[in-house]
Amino acid sequence: MLTIVKYRYFNVILHALAWSIVLFFPYFTGSAGNQYKIGPLPGIYFTLSQLIHIVIFYGNAFFLYPKLLNRRYWWLYLVSVVLLILLSVRVKFYILEGWFPNDLPDVRAHVLFPSVLAFIVSVFYCITLEKIRAEKTQQEREAKQLGMELKFLRSQISPHFLFNILTNLVSLARKRSDQLESSLLMLSGLMRYMLYDAGKKISLQQEVEYLQSYVALQQLRFGQDVKIGFNLALPYAANNYCIEPMLLIPFVENAFKHGTGYEDEPRIDINLTVQEGILVFQVKNKFDPGEAAANKDEVSGIGLGNVRARLTLLYPGRYDLVIHRDGDLFSIHLTLNLL
Repeated sequence: MLTIVKYRYFNVILHALAWSIVLFFPYFTGSAGNQYKIGPLPGIYFTLSQLIHIVIFYGNAFFLYPKLLNRRYWWLYLVSVVLLILLSVRVKFYILEGWFPNDLPDVRAHVLFPSVLAFIVSVFYCITLEKIRAEKTQQEREAKQLGMELKFLRSQISPHFLFNILTNLVSLARKRSDQLESSLLMLSGLMRYMLYDAGKKISLQQEVEYLQSYVALQQLRFGQDVKIGFNLALPYAANNYCIEPMLLIPFVENAFKHGTGYEDEPRIDINLTVQEGILVFQVKNKFDPGEAAANKDEVSGIGLGNVRARLTLLYPGRYDLVIHRDGDLFSIHLTLNLL
């Protein structure tokens, strides 16, 4: 609202300044010796005629054009414009005949055209204003649609992630693991993050802590059965960078989903570095191509498709995502400009 008020205030000042220059132009360029004339036009007549042109300009811009220029009243608009211009011409002649009779022969040719010109400029002003308003409306519509799409994508992530975490906890419960309590505490922290931070941009440090908690929870579940490498190289000012919440977790989640079933020494490597505002995130895991094809269903790939859609919406032109499969090795490489 404050921005709109500032814009309108600036617009009023701009119009007032422009018309002030036009009204007092003869007194800036002429002299009293020749009546401040602009060509054959006396300075006072020039100023008075500009006042008439102001009436034409704003009368068309704020009343005739928006009210009458439509399919129903277009004919009335044309009639009104003709009458307005003819009335302005008659008033100008009245001023010339009463105040400047000696200049009438020289000025007569300059009576009609300025009124028509003021009307034409007013029409172009209205068209430009309509275009600006249409673009603003389109931007607001796109912003609203973007918000709705992001809300939908976030609603997809949370249940999907929570389902996988609960599956992990069920596994620990079946093993009667002493680590179940600490896992539940971690889950509590993760859920708090999902409930209170997933709807807004957060610091990079928060996202990293979230990843660390998730990986720690997975380590509790798998123990030594799965080798997990998690390497971080973050600047001291990691809190100064903002990132969309839960943007990186789908890649890690996907690695644990498909990489932990690999029979020959399953391993998951996660690398995250940030240098001069450029985030580089890599996740690698081995997987069984045959098992992945057999288990693929309608839910498969929600995380990766989701994060690609969010990247496109939130970071257009600022990211590069490469997903690569080579035999039994699956890897993702994300480069993201956080600035």
